[in-house]
Order: sequence, then C-alpha cells, then structure tokens
Amino acid sequence: MTDIPVDQMSFEQAMAELENVLGQLERGDVALDESIALYERGAALKARCEAKLKEAEEKVAAITLDGDGTPTGTTPVEGL
Repeated sequence: MTDIPVDQMSFEQAMAELENVLGQLERGDVALDESIALYERGAALKARCEAKLKEAEEKVAAITLDGDGTPTGTTPVEGL
C-alpha cells in the first residue's frame, strides 16, 4: 500500500492500488484480519475512483456546443 491518503490520490494512483488490492484478495494468501483491512481499503479506493470519474463526466458535460453541435468552449461546473 502507498503512503498517499486515498482522498489525495489521482484516479490513476487509486486505480493502480485498487488493482493491487484485488490481486492480493484474489490470491487468498493473506490472513483474515489483513483481508478485512484490504477489503476496506479497496472500498475506499473504489469510491475515490468513482468520484474522480464523476468529476471528469461533469467537466465533459460542461463543454458548450453551437447550433451545429461544434464545441465552442467550456462553462465552469459548480463545485469544481
């Protein structure tokens, strides 16, 4: 596991660590207590990835189009 707090990770960092956590859980070679900790970490990483994806979707949705559907710029998304 990395020393970076989950809430400060980029999407790529969270996804890479989530893949690592899933690999460890799938192998099944960790003790029960460690499996529980890994599961909890995985849940937090999954939530971070979902939040970062939602941010990206909102930014993409804020691209303004002209009458022909051609992108003309962007508008700020509230809360970002």
